[in-house]
Amino acid sequence: MNYAIIGFGKLGQALAKAFARSGIDVSVATTRDPESFASAAAAIGPQITPTTLAKAVKADIVFLAVRFESHPEVAKALPTWEGKTIVDVTNAYGVSPEALGGQPSSKVVAQAFTGGKLVKGFNHLVAAVLDRDPAVQGGKRAVFLASDDDGAAAEIATLAEKLGFSPIQLGGLSEGGLLVQARGKSWGPLIFKDLVKFDH
Repeated sequence: MNYAIIGFGKLGQALAKAFARSGIDVSVATTRDPESFASAAAAIGPQITPTTLAKAVKADIVFLAVRFESHPEVAKALPTWEGKTIVDVTNAYGVSPEALGGQPSSKVVAQAFTGGKLVKGFNHLVAAVLDRDPAVQGGKRAVFLASDDDGAAAEIATLAEKLGFSPIQLGGLSEGGLLVQARGKSWGPLIFKDLVKFDH
């Protein structure tokens, strides 16, 4: 199983740090030349490999950490996303509900990535919080996951645990996904909720 993060802004870098902390290799890419962010990747750790978008999309699991408006451009990098799981970390804040056709933003993203399995996740925390070690006072920071594919949701839940988080499954994109999505000028009710799960 190999992993890639598309987008290397604050959120992409926070995700990369989670991989580095756990000693898991991950490729990172943007639409720019990998040389342009190689030093930032090296500063995070040897597990982080800067690469091109064309190479990054070959990964089994792809984290989409770009601006919501940029997702169609990434989706075009492959004719089909069959056999791949896309983790939608985007937030469509400022995008009108009309522009989304009245659908949850994650449904719009899922339609762009033809043939792929989409899991909405890791998007409810601001980068500065996601950036921190998820082990908090003996507990683990929660990440919310929503998907219309139970297998894909379980796969990302397992990865979230490997990265040190406590995954909480919210159900399908039209139900649970709405709790962690932004659109227009509103944020879903679970966005920014920094929760920690304790196993007692």
